[in-house]
Amino acid sequence: MTTAVAPSRASTVVLVVAVVLTGVPLLAALAGPALVAVLGIAAPPGASALLPPGDGGMLGTDALGRDVLALALTGGTSVVLLTAGALAVAYAVGTPLGLALAATTRRRAAAAVLRVLDVLLVLPSLLILLVLAATDRRGVVWLLLAAAVVQLPAVVRLVRSAASAPARRVALETMTMNGEPWWRVHLLETARFVTGPVLVDAGTRFVLVLTLLAGANFLGIGLGPDSSDWAVVIEQNTSSLFLAPATLLVPAGLLVSLAAGVNLLVDQLCDRTGATA
Repeated sequence: MTTAVAPSRASTVVLVVAVVLTGVPLLAALAGPALVAVLGIAAPPGASALLPPGDGGMLGTDALGRDVLALALTGGTSVVLLTAGALAVAYAVGTPLGLALAATTRRRAAAAVLRVLDVLLVLPSLLILLVLAATDRRGVVWLLLAAAVVQLPAVVRLVRSAASAPARRVALETMTMNGEPWWRVHLLETARFVTGPVLVDAGTRFVLVLTLLAGANFLGIGLGPDSSDWAVVIEQNTSSLFLAPATLLVPAGLLVSLAAGVNLLVDQLCDRTGATA
């Protein structure tokens, strides 16, 4: 059982900073495309590459002649949706599998499944993405599935460990002795027990998946070179730092802000609820 910790003034300040750091890129990712469409934000017709702010819009143009502000407002959608999608797949598969492994009495079968997952766990995540690229399995779907598979072993182990905690086992055994059906005991009730650890883990894992997907897009494994994804924009403008700093600093700043903000929010959640990340 966890106990909440009374927040201090410093903790409140950190929470506000975390909300701002997370909120700005999230707002850009979710509302940015609509804002670009409504306000008509775009590079001037026939704009050349690497125009400075003013001549080429509020933040200038990038190496491909695209408006940097429009890229900043539209490039986060793919970042957030891909990350959330990969996490959703990982937890949709990993949570029931972890619950089943915790509930099963077939120890050899459970051990065999865990050994297979251990193989995935020790493989470098970027290596899996590079193998997909080498076998010409590129695109959003492959990228999302690969990111989900990379996270699956850790998710299964977390859920299995949380569901097998001694205090929870006593409660579940009591329900079983009272005649509750198997599915209610080992799926519904156990899922309720593991919800807290899973939510905290999802916040931490969001940053891991975000970093992995950004790295894949930066290396050209995921989305195409004409995408407005923040990581792709950074890759397309790596040589433009001194000529047009905004083309790199704006998308990079939004990515860093999102990752740092989510990390701080998870830390604050753990501090205030007594949960463990």
